[in-house]
Amino acid sequence: MKKATIAGVAFAVVLTLLALAVGYRALRQTVRSAAETSPASSTTLEAAETHPAAEDHRGFLYGRITTVDGATHEGRLRFGGDEEASWGDYFNGFRDENPWAAQVPPERLPKDRHPVGLFGVTFFTRESELDLGRPFMMRFGEIARIEARGRDIRVTLKSGSVVELDRFAADDFADGVRVWDGAGGVLDFDERRIRTIEFLPTPALGDAPYRLHGTVSTPQGDFTGFIQWNRERGLGSDTLTGRTAESWLSVRFDAIRSIARRSTDGSRVTLLDGREIVLTDSRDVGEGNRGMYVDDPRYGRVLISWDAFERLELSPGGGGPVYDDFPPGHPLTGTVTTRAGSRLTGRLVFDLDESETTATLDAPYQDVDYTIPFGLIASIVPPGRVTLHGGEVLELEPAGDFGELN
Repeated sequence: MKKATIAGVAFAVVLTLLALAVGYRALRQTVRSAAETSPASSTTLEAAETHPAAEDHRGFLYGRITTVDGATHEGRLRFGGDEEASWGDYFNGFRDENPWAAQVPPERLPKDRHPVGLFGVTFFTRESELDLGRPFMMRFGEIARIEARGRDIRVTLKSGSVVELDRFAADDFADGVRVWDGAGGVLDFDERRIRTIEFLPTPALGDAPYRLHGTVSTPQGDFTGFIQWNRERGLGSDTLTGRTAESWLSVRFDAIRSIARRSTDGSRVTLLDGREIVLTDSRDVGEGNRGMYVDDPRYGRVLISWDAFERLELSPGGGGPVYDDFPPGHPLTGTVTTRAGSRLTGRLVFDLDESETTATLDAPYQDVDYTIPFGLIASIVPPGRVTLHGGEVLELEPAGDFGELN
């Protein structure tokens, strides 16, 4: 094939991929909006009692958005319109380049090995460089600024570290941001309209909803802290939706006392006034549920899967940590003891990725995924023993940051 023909085909492929990427973004937003909208026949239950909102609202996200045309809007923020709302929630993205790879001798970089053979006989092994891109997760309270820069998203941490994220990979910036602007009302901004987001300490707010807080019971024990049900719903004004024996029903979380797993596809909901409702047939209350985050201070954050979930008991938790409660991260330092007995002391980069105390160690244990800031960790012993500064010892599974691709 001629070079010109090859170039033309390559150009067409690139255009097709770009079109698919744009279409995917639009489809994802449409699907998310449709999935989180209650069925047309549903009704919202008016409860007689609700949890009182916290008097201190400084735990909610707050900042200044500058649009591409230079306008600024300042106020309380919520990402995705109705998802991350608090300083302890995590901002997610993806780094397609690894800044630490340049400091590793080429022969020590991890390789992806593919045996080539026939009828069970291996003729040779083909090696290729392993993709060293990494997911990025950081609590909003540890971020100073987010900036859209063409194909990239630049995230500046309080420590001064700058992280470049792939704008076309999955991230929390893609779903846009809602701002409660005192001058302009409640405004929703698509990612394409946002130039920068500067995070600021939250001032006293006149009105803000109740934050979900409680205890989740599992076969592995209880976890207590602020909650994001189904990975998204973290405020009392959010709703739990499912089907009763008669119709679809939505219940505000601030009217709920507890939620108990009743079957793989249903839950028993107890309201503050004592009424009980069985809800089924939705991803809120059945096997489609993606799990619940619990900001347990002992571990940072855990994600409890639907398979491990037994019961949620909601309780008052106050306003939660404020922006200034999250200090800047510091470089990881420590001593590594090798299997041969050598001891090496200095700066650490775990998994060729985590390099600051605010970065997290991620690994599961029996359907509970732990996300532990390194600042809480005293020592690590392979394959998965983690000792915390408080003295507790966790035996995690050889997966995630303890997996074979570390």
